[in-house]
Amino acid sequence: MPRITMKTDNLNERNAEFAQQPLKHPVFLNSVPKSGTHLIRNIMRMFVPVEQQYHATFIQIPNLRGHAGAALNPAKPMLSWGHLLFTDDSAIATHAARHILLVRDPYTWVLARARFFVSENFEANLSHLKGPGVSTEALLNMMIFGIHGKAPPMLDIYQFNAAAWMGTGAKLYRYEDIVRAVKTIDTPEAEVFFRGLLNDCGIDMPADWRERIRVGSDREQSATARENLSVDNSSIPDELPDTQKRLVDVAMPGMRALLGYA
Repeated sequence: MPRITMKTDNLNERNAEFAQQPLKHPVFLNSVPKSGTHLIRNIMRMFVPVEQQYHATFIQIPNLRGHAGAALNPAKPMLSWGHLLFTDDSAIATHAARHILLVRDPYTWVLARARFFVSENFEANLSHLKGPGVSTEALLNMMIFGIHGKAPPMLDIYQFNAAAWMGTGAKLYRYEDIVRAVKTIDTPEAEVFFRGLLNDCGIDMPADWRERIRVGSDREQSATARENLSVDNSSIPDELPDTQKRLVDVAMPGMRALLGYA
């Protein structure tokens, strides 16, 4: 697996600024990689006692059996997070948890994945992608169709990390909706949104919920926020080119509509 370097945050210390109520059920924050994992994780960390937060690892299939007993045990509720694809073991491991499933618009996901692959935070046998020999368009196509033997196509990621979980009890949330609610935190619509998220996690909304979210959503606290990545290739555009949009639609027909983006 590639090695990912991350800066640390001080959210465990900031958590002590707020009165915390014990978690009553395991809560698992699952996500398509590069879909705002750190944003939702850091927000929810402000609503759960630190001692009930599972910081040992991001839970994924390769480490699931070694961590499911501690992170997803209904007798000892914990808040945990990861990129857990759908399979028999993962369905069984998460059956008693409040399961939040975070996705992102595939069009912007391609750009986010590309920026991460060429950042200094991502260490793998792919350093040649950071050089001048790979055009921006070629890099984006690799993010869509994968790199044979080195990186999976986005179809596999969206099928098994997102679509296959739908209809199983996991609550689907979109990254863009969370960002919008954070930016409009003082509106009634944002209150409805976050009340729903907390309710899906089995957490009562406290009176100081806005301040908790402001602390947790601070982009300086996110190791993978765009501005906190050391990116070697600044040519990656802010919007996916039209050709690559069409390629996403060919690679994953119907996926954007399934996730509510069409």
